[in-house]
Amino acid sequence: MTQEELLEIKADTSVDARGTSCPGPLLAAKKAIGTIDKGQIMEILSADEGTRSDIPKWCNKKGFECLGTLEESGFYKIYLKK
Repeated sequence: MTQEELLEIKADTSVDARGTSCPGPLLAAKKAIGTIDKGQIMEILSADEGTRSDIPKWCNKKGFECLGTLEESGFYKIYLKK
């Protein structure tokens, strides 16, 4: 998705893992993924640089779709579709 398309996404749930470092954001995402239905979108907020690569790898492994990442001031918003 383009950055403009990502800005328009309305996530069904949001996971704020900005206060944790690797593997905290990934573990929080794994826990939260069970709270959404197939086809819904989850937003993961993380200040950890490694999350930018960890979440897409996990999505590929589990069959989820990583929609992309937005860089904000001091953190990232990563979007995935279950």
